[in-house]
Amino acid sequence: MAQAVLDCGRLPDGAAEAARVFYSDWLPKVTGALAGEVDTLAIVMNVADYDHADWRRAVAHDLARQHAPKRVNVVSGEGAALAATLAYLECAPGVTGHYLPLEQQP
Repeated sequence: MAQAVLDCGRLPDGAAEAARVFYSDWLPKVTGALAGEVDTLAIVMNVADYDHADWRRAVAHDLARQHAPKRVNVVSGEGAALAATLAYLECAPGVTGHYLPLEQQP
């Protein structure tokens, strides 16, 4: 089965508020997808400051552990870098539980 991609759109700029919005609005959609036919899920989040890394990493780790052997990764980025990373993840069966903040090109 192909990788499913869930784009969370624009989350708030503040880390605590962004985490709250993700857990209240998006986590039910994530767990619903993983309870169904999805074997591999890439969660796409907007680019954010460094203070978002901890909660995003925890989301990736916890979801991957809870839903193994299904694969879950969190990616933040846009454009060609995001497309290339999603293509890589789809073909990388050993990669799960990672938060991948992509470098943004000027």
